[in-house]
Amino acid sequence: MGSPDNNPGIGGAEGLVDAALAGDRRALARLLTAVENRTPTAESALRRLYPLAGRAHVVGITGPPGSGKSTLVASLTSVAREAGRTVGVIAVDPSSPITGGALLGDRVRMQIHAGDNDVFIRSMAARGHAGGLASTSSAAAAVMDAAGFDLILIETVGTGQSEVEVAAAADTTVVLEAPEMGDEVQAIKAGLLEVADLVVVNKGDRPGALRTASQLRAMLVAAPRAGDKRAAGDRPRPKQPVVLVTTASTGAGVPELLAALDRHRAITRDAAAPAARRARAEAQVWAVVAERLRERLASDGLRATSDAVLADVADHRLDPYAAADQLLAALTTDQPK
Repeated sequence: MGSPDNNPGIGGAEGLVDAALAGDRRALARLLTAVENRTPTAESALRRLYPLAGRAHVVGITGPPGSGKSTLVASLTSVAREAGRTVGVIAVDPSSPITGGALLGDRVRMQIHAGDNDVFIRSMAARGHAGGLASTSSAAAAVMDAAGFDLILIETVGTGQSEVEVAAAADTTVVLEAPEMGDEVQAIKAGLLEVADLVVVNKGDRPGALRTASQLRAMLVAAPRAGDKRAAGDRPRPKQPVVLVTTASTGAGVPELLAALDRHRAITRDAAAPAARRARAEAQVWAVVAERLRERLASDGLRATSDAVLADVADHRLDPYAAADQLLAALTTDQPK
């Protein structure tokens, strides 16, 4: 079987887009594969789909390993489905820095929704991209948005405390913590809670859950407030993130979380829309610019220059700043006549 880029009919960009918009989940899966692999099909499809996006509520869910992100996503999906909403899930898994492969275990954890045509779960490998997301997560969310999903949940890798990139990709950012892990202090230090619209203490049936929630509320009194320039993307958000307690494994507190997400969306939709759209656009456009710069510098016409400059940096004959200036200058002189 050929790739979506050279197959006629449904395999082409137009056919895939038409089928995905008509509810064909196989076509949607193939579109997302094209997006993840950055194929020509993806670019053609996104040019058509992007104007149709912007209606879904995109929720980013991040937090340290062991906080129960995948279980909460599955439980939140169930509650949203009970409310009659369609749900798209983008679960980003860590990938091998050597092979690029990933376990993609979130699809296994969410098998309860496998037979529901109104739930679409897409696992994506981070492929070395920093910030907790895959480099194509925002584009994938736009495809799901255009395909008509009401709620899109983006679950980050969960490998550390620096996963703030999700704030620029989501309308609402949820930061998970688990009781007695000590991560609430680390999150404050690293700035993870500065991007939070909602903070969720998961595993609420464990001893210390209520105490952890109280500690977080007290800590957040001194956290950056709305209008603080340190807030990610200068994005308006509530004066103080709401702290909730859930037990995702039993569903306790999850309906309250969905209600809090709805309240946040209603409060910020008008006031935050311009800044949120600008932050998301900036992240998406700069990602494309960076990717195209790398592609240009790796092209046949500039590969020798790029290799020579990188060799000079590796041997400390040139500093990275001067190297960047040289490569940008090479791009300018390489413009077609």
